Amino acid sequence: MLYYLFEYLENEYQLPGASLFQFTTFRAAMAILLSLMIATVYGKRVILFLQRQQIGESVRDLGLEGQKQKAGTPTMGGLIIIMSTLIPVLLLAKLDNIYIILLIVTTLWMGFIGFADDYIKVFKKDKQGLKGRFKVLGQVVLGLGVGATLYFHPGVTMRDDSSTIITEQLTVRDVIGKEIKSVRTTVPFFKNNELDYSDFIGWAGEGARDYAWLIFIPIVILIVTAVSNGANLTDGIDGLAAGTSAIIVFTLGVFAWVSGNVIFSNYLDIMFIPNSGELVVFITAFVGALVGFLWYNAFPAQVFMGDTGSLTIGGIIAVIAIIIRKELLIPVLCGIFFAESLSVMIQVGYFKYTKKKFGEGRRVFLMSPIHHHYQVKGYHESKIVTRFWIIAILLAVITVVTLKVR
Repeated sequence: MLYYLFEYLENEYQLPGASLFQFTTFRAAMAILLSLMIATVYGKRVILFLQRQQIGESVRDLGLEGQKQKAGTPTMGGLIIIMSTLIPVLLLAKLDNIYIILLIVTTLWMGFIGFADDYIKVFKKDKQGLKGRFKVLGQVVLGLGVGATLYFHPGVTMRDDSSTIITEQLTVRDVIGKEIKSVRTTVPFFKNNELDYSDFIGWAGEGARDYAWLIFIPIVILIVTAVSNGANLTDGIDGLAAGTSAIIVFTLGVFAWVSGNVIFSNYLDIMFIPNSGELVVFITAFVGALVGFLWYNAFPAQVFMGDTGSLTIGGIIAVIAIIIRKELLIPVLCGIFFAESLSVMIQVGYFKYTKKKFGEGRRVFLMSPIHHHYQVKGYHESKIVTRFWIIAILLAVITVVTLKVR
């Protein structure tokens, strides 16, 4: 909203300094500062409110050290993340940008699903929370909406590959080239590192590519569901999900800034996606919210994010990656989420297999998700979290390096 206010003041009254709000970098810097302030200052008030309402975590006894002490710690702290993200975005972002609209809807939708799950756990005293099929249904609906919007909305475009490289004789408009509808995405580690989803259906004959949405939308649904569940599984010990997610989102912010800048995208030979630079405002607000939340969520945690936070975080990360066409980098960038999910699938699958074959279930890990495996081995959760953060940083660096390793 402030963007439009200062745009009006600049155009009508030539107010000094009003033009600063035209710069994405300025608004992004303001967004991260504002979100940090909201999360740290007002986050404490939210925690006190949750305590007064006796909205505490009901901890299952898994026999882990320090677990019983966590009982009663306020949950639903994801509300701090959501509030600290949306307020700066509503104030500083261009609210008519289709990508910003998608992310606001994603935040509210996934926040609602997570809130419903936490509400059932806390107030209905049902440890299972919202039934799994309803969670998945909510994720599928979001994926369907995001996929359909990105495919059919006229404002979602990218630069035609036939655009000419930058020379002194060309104007910026010439360099940007023609904007086209496309379902191309980035494939890491390959020389011609682009994949067009329509190629999967192009073999069916002339005109078949017009039905590429039959491929694209299910892929979006799969990614949204997988990443949001991965983030949910990662939220098991103090500071793990928030810290890891902040690293992932910051990296996506680098990609968004480069993809939305015609000069740098051309120089690095990656997709230029018009209007995607505005994502940086949302991303910086989100990073500030995560870091601010971490102030209270680091060991020993004063608040847990609950599914209100973890499902929202996963949904936002997935949608950002899809928007900037870097979704195939998710297994690398979100390697922590991937490992957590894989450990659960391996554990459950092997347990069922051995129970059927030998009459008793056997385990690959001492406990899953994998962060609990290390807890059972005797590692303090602070050490586990710190090492997982280090791995997340290494994966982020590898992901950025893929820009030029082909």
